[in-house]
Amino acid sequence: MKKVTLLTVVLFAGFTTAAFAGDIKTGQTAACTNAKSITIAVAKIANQTGGKFGYTTNDRGTGNVVVWKSSNATTVPITLGPNDDNRSINATDHGKTGIPVMGEMGRNKVILTSQSAFSRGDSIGDISGKVTVTNTGTNPVSVVCN
Repeated sequence: MKKVTLLTVVLFAGFTTAAFAGDIKTGQTAACTNAKSITIAVAKIANQTGGKFGYTTNDRGTGNVVVWKSSNATTVPITLGPNDDNRSINATDHGKTGIPVMGEMGRNKVILTSQSAFSRGDSIGDISGKVTVTNTGTNPVSVVCN
């Protein structure tokens, strides 16, 4: 009976870990195995500026991770910058140029989706096998395995 209970607890812990990897702080790693999709997100954190030149203590709320895929032993860096702005500056001219504002703010999450019958293993789309996500930035990042 003890063996069955122990096996049940181990399997439950394994499935729970595979279903939700959790929040990872700087230097921590989360792993997903044979996930259908992996959601990587950083909370929208306000800039904490200080000093004369607007130095930010929290990297402008940016999340930086490195994704390693066992299917082809490659790493892919991903940066999430919800506070980063790549819009054109013509909004500040009060419409004098007549050019509409183009661009948008950065994203706070990315969803990696498994692609079946993948022929080239060098793409981020091949998330079969074990995939690890390591936080290389200063802000916590959440990883959800589906």
